[in-house]
Amino acid sequence: MPVLRSTSTLDAPRRTVAGLLRDTDAAVEAAARVGVVLTATVRLLVAGDEIRVALPGPLGRVAACRTRVTRAGVDGLWSELCAGPAAALRHATTLTGPEQGPTTLTDELTWTGPLGVLGQLADPVLRVFARRVLSARRAVLSERAGVLGRAPVVVGTALVHGGRVLAACRAHPPELAGRWEVPGGGVEAGEPEPDAVRRECAEELGTRVRVGGRIGTDLPIGRRVLRIHRAEIVPGAPEPWAREHRELRWVDAPGLAELGWLDADRALVADLRELLGG
Repeated sequence: MPVLRSTSTLDAPRRTVAGLLRDTDAAVEAAARVGVVLTATVRLLVAGDEIRVALPGPLGRVAACRTRVTRAGVDGLWSELCAGPAAALRHATTLTGPEQGPTTLTDELTWTGPLGVLGQLADPVLRVFARRVLSARRAVLSERAGVLGRAPVVVGTALVHGGRVLAACRAHPPELAGRWEVPGGGVEAGEPEPDAVRRECAEELGTRVRVGGRIGTDLPIGRRVLRIHRAEIVPGAPEPWAREHRELRWVDAPGLAELGWLDADRALVADLRELLGG
């Protein structure tokens, strides 16, 4: 089984790089730079999502394979082949380094080609092409990390109480009404993110919270970036109530999968489940 390893350093926080690895817009741009057509049905990848890849060939593009994400988080992204001409293909992208960067990105590709020994003749070509793809992706990650680092920030609150997390059902706009999210909102100019979490919880939920650390990756949403902070209700503070939402619900780990989350918040479910110990 051939193995290709590649390591590079990006001058960006690890959560930012991890979020961009999950961003299919970034993946589409990187693939296009080397003539590959990549398609996905979601913007932000989670375990179980599939990506379709069409590779360039002598007679045009050929639908080559589908890969499935097996793991996505602060420490990287992993995927494996679920359909295609190869017998096996696995791609592990591991992120290491200090929280605020720089971030070391290590790619490891392993594959088993078709047609046994005969298929091995294509391995050198595949190795060269894979390096081109990885190089293009690193360039896009570096470019987009700079942009995302300057983007307006939206904070979300993973508000935990009694082994459950608070979910909020949107009341508006009409196209989002009925879908679920964690409470939060935009960070004002010069406002520290924990202060924004406290302000948003007071405005949206009518309560006071104690803010902990970050969970999950940065999440690109349009021209902004979503960052999630865990929090707890201050002892003696009022119970949260739906000042701006249609409904609030305390949800345990198994119940997270039952809600129709907004696209960005869907990417948080695994982190929320881990936070609850589920």
